[in-house]
Amino acid sequence: MPISRADIATESGDKLINRLCKHWAHKLDVEQEAGKGRVTFEAGSCLMTSEPGKLHVAIEALDEEALDRLEGVVASHLERMAGKEPLEIVWEN
Repeated sequence: MPISRADIATESGDKLINRLCKHWAHKLDVEQEAGKGRVTFEAGSCLMTSEPGKLHVAIEALDEEALDRLEGVVASHLERMAGKEPLEIVWEN
C-alpha cells in the first residue's frame, strides 16, 4: 500500500483536525482524540496529528491512483477548512 506524508506549518493543527473530522463524520468512519484524527475512505485512510506549529498528515491508499486522488481530496479540504490561513502542502511519497 503506497503512503504519502506532508508536514504542514500551521498554528491551527488541532482546529483543522477537529473541523475535518466533523465534516467527514457524517459519511465516513472517523476516529478522533486530542491532537489526532483518522479518517477511513473506501480507497485508503488519512491520519492527522498536530504538535505546536505543525500538522502531520499521512495517507495510505490501496494503489497509486487512489493515493493521488486522496492527496487532492485531503489537501483541498484542509485549505478550505483553514479559511484565510495559507497552507503549504507538499506530499512526500
